[in-house]
Amino acid sequence: MKSQDIGVVIIGRNEGARLIRCLASVASQVETVIYVDSGSTDGSQVAAQDAGATVIDLDLSQPFTAARARNAGFAHLVTHHPSLTYVQFIDGDCELQPGWLARAQEHLVARADAAVACGRRRERFPETSVYNRLADQEWDTPVGQAQYCGGDALMKIDALQAVAGFNPSLIAGEEPELCVRLRAAGWTIWRVDAEMTLHDAALTRLSQWWTRNKRAGFAFAEGAAMHGAPPERHGVRQTRSALIWGAVLPIVAILGVIITPWSLILLLLWPAQVVRMAYRNRDLTRAFFLVLGKLPEAQGALSYWWQRLQGRRKGLIEYK
Repeated sequence: MKSQDIGVVIIGRNEGARLIRCLASVASQVETVIYVDSGSTDGSQVAAQDAGATVIDLDLSQPFTAARARNAGFAHLVTHHPSLTYVQFIDGDCELQPGWLARAQEHLVARADAAVACGRRRERFPETSVYNRLADQEWDTPVGQAQYCGGDALMKIDALQAVAGFNPSLIAGEEPELCVRLRAAGWTIWRVDAEMTLHDAALTRLSQWWTRNKRAGFAFAEGAAMHGAPPERHGVRQTRSALIWGAVLPIVAILGVIITPWSLILLLLWPAQVVRMAYRNRDLTRAFFLVLGKLPEAQGALSYWWQRLQGRRKGLIEYK
């Protein structure tokens, strides 16, 4: 039986077969599906229409962001379907799992202050590459009350309206930033012990992984600039870690050679950190990439501050 209380907003750009799977997974579970397209050239709009979704094409004259796309879909949803109580956001490269909506709705009904319920997002092909496996591990976060959610989540419509939705200017990190404002308004975020979506990251190259981490560093720095003051300290710890390990340490070690070659010993802190994290996580590969990832994260954080000093806005950082 299809839900009468939930509308789905899908966002995408040139997702191809991934979008078709996404549309099929939601069509059997809800009546109302909105697809927001950000300039696709692969026929995504037609595929969505054929699947019964309402299609919204974003204005090409304005910069694309995931936040802007979600806001556009949400605005259409509440305007044309005012009786709905919940909205499920899902990215076009994901597939909604059976039973998730009922489980998430039950959780939100049981808690008056709960604004968001998210579950376990899994990679569809974790065995394809080490980068896919790392993404799958990244999604595996503790259940219970949480600080943030990701791009796939069920939300109460009145809670989202109360904080004016997503910040459309953010090119990344828009979901954690939304959750900061929701929690400040007295709402809570929950991670439910249930399968939610299958995600197809399609990460097969080091360059993709590097760009994805660079985008994360950019989001950390922008989040810290917006909400880094106490008590929230949003993005501060992540930005500090990225800059120390990915910028300060290598720069000091390399420039220190001018004074003494012994300064290169500082670089041994990297493998020492890998060993420490591998011991803690029982996973040497993951530890290696977590430490290596500080380099592109620092690059992203520094690029945020550089474009801010220049008074410019950075475009999307895409890894696909």
